[in-house]
Amino acid sequence: MRLLLITLMLALTAPHTLAQSDSGDGRDMYPLETSDQREQFRELLNELRCPKCQNQNIADSDAPIAEDMRNEVYRMVKEGADEQTVVDAMIERFGEFVHYKPAFDARTALLWLLPLIVIAVGLVVVVTIVRRSGREDDGTPELTEEQRRKAEELLRQQSS
Repeated sequence: MRLLLITLMLALTAPHTLAQSDSGDGRDMYPLETSDQREQFRELLNELRCPKCQNQNIADSDAPIAEDMRNEVYRMVKEGADEQTVVDAMIERFGEFVHYKPAFDARTALLWLLPLIVIAVGLVVVVTIVRRSGREDDGTPELTEEQRRKAEELLRQQSS
């Protein structure tokens, strides 16, 4: 019975073990000559987004279009294309969406500048609140000289 249970466990875990033997970055399926090419290929796979799968890079996507993109990136890297050439070719073919790092231009200026604008507005609000709180009185009325004398007399009587 134990032997059957062990065999069953091994049979169930074997596909998982085999699936993990792939390095995940395409080195096994896409052999490249130099380590620079392998690194460039890995970076491009992680930098380019699958047009079908929302917010999933082409390294992780199982969609057929992602496989086509991986093959095209592999071909271009193997032929010696630099990273920007590959990115430009993918953008030209699939649109700006496939690049996780959109270029700074008139269309994307708000995308890039909005975080800075939000921080600047937040700082202005904080500085304004701090300045106003320093100028405003604390809400307690000032004592007249007569009230101050009476208070001092009461304190002297109490301490005696």
